[in-house]
Amino acid sequence: MQMLPQTTLGIDFGTSNSAMAWRAAGQTAQLVPLEGKAAAMPTALFFHYEDRSTHYGRDAMQQYLAGEEGRLMRSLKSLLGSSLLQDKTAVHGKLVSYQDIIAMFLQHLAAQAQQHMGGLPERVVLGRPVHFVDGNPERDALAQASLEAAAHTAGFKEVAFQLEPIAAALDYEQRLSAEACILVVDIGGGTSDFTVVRLGPQHAGKRDRTQDILATTGVHIGGTDFDYKLNVAEVQPLLGLGHHGPSGREVPSRVFYDLSTWHLIQWLYTAKSMREVQALRSDFSDRNLHARLMRVLEAQAGHRLADAVEQGKITASSTAADARLELGWIQAGLAAQITPEGLAQHLQAQLADVVQCAQECVANAGLRKEQITTLYLTGGSSALQTLRDALAVAFPATPQVAGDLFGGWPGLAYA
Repeated sequence: MQMLPQTTLGIDFGTSNSAMAWRAAGQTAQLVPLEGKAAAMPTALFFHYEDRSTHYGRDAMQQYLAGEEGRLMRSLKSLLGSSLLQDKTAVHGKLVSYQDIIAMFLQHLAAQAQQHMGGLPERVVLGRPVHFVDGNPERDALAQASLEAAAHTAGFKEVAFQLEPIAAALDYEQRLSAEACILVVDIGGGTSDFTVVRLGPQHAGKRDRTQDILATTGVHIGGTDFDYKLNVAEVQPLLGLGHHGPSGREVPSRVFYDLSTWHLIQWLYTAKSMREVQALRSDFSDRNLHARLMRVLEAQAGHRLADAVEQGKITASSTAADARLELGWIQAGLAAQITPEGLAQHLQAQLADVVQCAQECVANAGLRKEQITTLYLTGGSSALQTLRDALAVAFPATPQVAGDLFGGWPGLAYA
């Protein structure tokens, strides 16, 4: 494998989407196309049962949604720092850990970079959230170490890390002609990260930007958590969540919560889990609800359900109109609905925590909110209108500037 000297590859390995950029010494960073001309791809793998092939990104999602026999995995980044990361699962007839599966995805990114650049850079910079795990430095350190180990397994030699909101700030700085003090609002699939940083042409040439970073904060809430809330509120009751059985007791709820959590869905398809859910039939007064639940699990369609919720969230937010989720594949005529009002209602508590974390970042920087020049929004979930509305209430005089929705890729290459 040819190694490219004095070249840096930046990887934004995201919970929902991933991207890359590279930069040779003295040159401008360039995006690496990952799927055709697309510079971002879903962080997804699909293991095809019949021909034992492995598919990535949009191809993985298309294989799964087309009903191909296989197994979809998404949101693997959410496992970093947890004991589940070292659990093993069967892939193409072999037992591999989830850390190994992350390494497989990174290896695919490495192959794309090598094909595009004619070799691999000698240095890779991986983006990381401010906190992989809230309030637990040991698990947070373990998460970074696990990601670094996966990167080495994927073939990268020199591995460094950069906080994702700082990478986004370096991207934004390239557009500035005067000094600014900005709050980077990086809302990804799994975390919300914030950085108060001084930017501008007079700062851009410095290699050490430590003095320009005034504060960083982060909270383990992101787009997949919003999906979870909406799934639990609007879809899972159609499968039995909150239903009371003949004894008057509520149906055990764990299966519905796991079925709403992107990175836990796959565990529901084991023989043990299927037996446990099948045994719940007597807990249902309405056996039709149990039949719907079993239909989803037997078809291994949990990710299909979660994807429908995510798309409904995006539609309701971007159009300010109701989004109907057609669920006729579960039962003829079945549907759910996500509304703009529902987004505000169901996500209120989580958005309040996210906004509070943003305010704490400004306070930790020793600044008043009026001293923040711009809110620079990046990350896919920063497009959520209810989030932008909540930020506008908290920072009424500060303009919001939308950056790249799927990562500060050039900034990572500059790190």
